[in-house]
Amino acid sequence: MGIFSRFADIVNSNLSSLLDKAEDPEKMVRLIIQEMEDTLVEVRSTSARILADKKESLRRIQRAEAQVEDWQGKAELALSKGREDLARAALAEKQNAVEMVDAIKLELVTIEQQLERLKEEVSQLQDKLNDARARQKTIIMRKQAATSRLDVRKQLDTNKIDQAMSRFEQYERRVEGIESEVEAYQMTQPRGLQDEFAALEAEDKVSQELEALKKSMAKKNA
Repeated sequence: MGIFSRFADIVNSNLSSLLDKAEDPEKMVRLIIQEMEDTLVEVRSTSARILADKKESLRRIQRAEAQVEDWQGKAELALSKGREDLARAALAEKQNAVEMVDAIKLELVTIEQQLERLKEEVSQLQDKLNDARARQKTIIMRKQAATSRLDVRKQLDTNKIDQAMSRFEQYERRVEGIESEVEAYQMTQPRGLQDEFAALEAEDKVSQELEALKKSMAKKNA
């Protein structure tokens, strides 16, 4: 099981799909980013521990290999002195040291595998974190725009708009009524002296144009 087993739904899923299922995408993306950042802190601590284990394993291998060489030297010394029994005992200890080296090396392989998986999972998580951070601002803006549109839609679905338009039409009819009253008042008022002379001048112009038209028509018919 990976270090991010509790976070596998994010690492193994598509971020957009995950956010689409959220009731509050803005809140969800904040939680995702916070969870990723907390996990990265945990990973750093785990990495430090595993690296410390690796260094300790390397030191143990060095000590065990030194013991192998030491028992080899002792076996050769005992044999040179004609002490085959001591040489045999030294070689037995050497064999134990060799087995110890092999066992520690197997542990080291396991540690290396853990570090490799850790590196891959950190890379995956970092990619998801970068994606979430890049989309956070866009998601917030989209939510705000959608919320505004929803508020407008709710207003349109109520009777408030219809009531406002009805009042507007009432005011418009009232203004038209006032304008009609003004026109009627002007029509019923007696014309002033200036108006009388203006009417006479207009009649004279019409009479002059009529006479000119008659003369023009007479010339054409002659």
